[in-house]
Amino acid sequence: MSTEERKAKSGSTIRAKVQRFGSFLSGMIMPNIGAFIAWGLITALFIEDGWTPNADIATLVGPMITYLLPLLIAYTGGKMVHDTRGGVIGALATIGVIVGTDITMFLGAMVMGPFAGYIIKKFDQLIEGKIKQGFEMLVNNFSIGIIGGALAIFGLYAVGPFVAGFNNILAAGVEVIVNAGLLPLASIFIEPAKVLFLNNAINHGILTPLGTNEATETGTSILFMLETNPGPGLGVLLAYWAFGKGMSKSSAPGAALIHFVGGIHEIYFPYILMKPQLLLAVIAGGMSGIFTFVLFDVGLRAAPSPGSIIAFGAMTNPGDYVGMILGVIIATAISFIVASVILRLSKADEEDLGSAASKMEEMKGKESSVASGLKEEEGQGPLPAKDVNKVVFACDAGMGSSAMGASVLKEKVKKAELDMEVTNAAINQIPDDADVIITHKDLTERAEAKRPDAEHVSVDNFLGSEKYDELVNRWKSVQE
Repeated sequence: MSTEERKAKSGSTIRAKVQRFGSFLSGMIMPNIGAFIAWGLITALFIEDGWTPNADIATLVGPMITYLLPLLIAYTGGKMVHDTRGGVIGALATIGVIVGTDITMFLGAMVMGPFAGYIIKKFDQLIEGKIKQGFEMLVNNFSIGIIGGALAIFGLYAVGPFVAGFNNILAAGVEVIVNAGLLPLASIFIEPAKVLFLNNAINHGILTPLGTNEATETGTSILFMLETNPGPGLGVLLAYWAFGKGMSKSSAPGAALIHFVGGIHEIYFPYILMKPQLLLAVIAGGMSGIFTFVLFDVGLRAAPSPGSIIAFGAMTNPGDYVGMILGVIIATAISFIVASVILRLSKADEEDLGSAASKMEEMKGKESSVASGLKEEEGQGPLPAKDVNKVVFACDAGMGSSAMGASVLKEKVKKAELDMEVTNAAINQIPDDADVIITHKDLTERAEAKRPDAEHVSVDNFLGSEKYDELVNRWKSVQE
């Protein structure tokens, strides 16, 4: 192996580790985003200064943020490590962290949930095959009770105070940055990281827990708006619509709609990778948007997920709409101006949007259904002829990307009158009855390790109609 190959392999390994860690963090938050939104809506509607104040309903706000959301995170984190037993003991261990502090324990839940799941997993491995018949239930129940109780006490006296101190340090750091007027500079790091591979990790793994802690004290948090503002990406797409060439110009309007209304930010990443100079546009747009939010002292009640203008509006306080809308508009305008100048000055031939989409997915290390719809299919060898009852699209989170890919194939399966189920799932939660698992080529190895007995299909283009027509025709010929 050459020096260059070793370096490439090492870089890929490091990138994969960072991506797995980021995916693990966001994986604890994203399945519970609906609960966060419910809390945010109840807060926005029914607290004293909400849309329709109601003292009785407002009593839900405190218990939800103090107990429900951290316990959901802990359960999810524990389950990711050791299925249901891991989830149960993760929630049990986290109650000690919650009771041992007077702040919202999202960070504590993200630590104790997986840790407790790991402990019970190791215990189960240790006693596997050593329990006499008839005593399995006794051992299983008491092991969680004893170990979980001990971990709850450990969390109460040790982990809780430590995490509370760490959380206070982070909060103080954010406060210093805000007071110094430096928060807009966060875009210098956030915008390039989004385009490369860490958008979910930054938003759901870091900003959402910190923002929710701040929102419990002040009612809103600007941290929810840093990564999710749709303005910078919209500005770039509008610039391509106005001054782009070829496929990039014709596809930009549809991409802008998916991005701004649908909230799927991945759609604009390939447009930037075609011309990396456009990072200047989204950085400038992000900075100007954050500066406007700071100037008008606005924030959101809870995380807007996905990052759609609709979600932004739903999580905004009644009196903060002017500042929120101006922040999005100004971010869009600045990004559009900078991107337009870059595109107008560019003397390159028609941009290769397909290559940029492939480059984006290589850098992110995972599939992007919305972006891969911009690419041309590279082709795939014949699939094994077998009966197919359940097809599963798998991606890191099992939400936006895989859901959009599954919807395309589901429609084609329906039109072909095939008797099969098409669904989507997180790669760590692929169902046991999946016959065919469709993943991006960079995730196939992980999917094979998870379900080695299933048929695995690697694709570059999750939304490519030619590819799905080919699959449907093969499946139909088998069932006829």
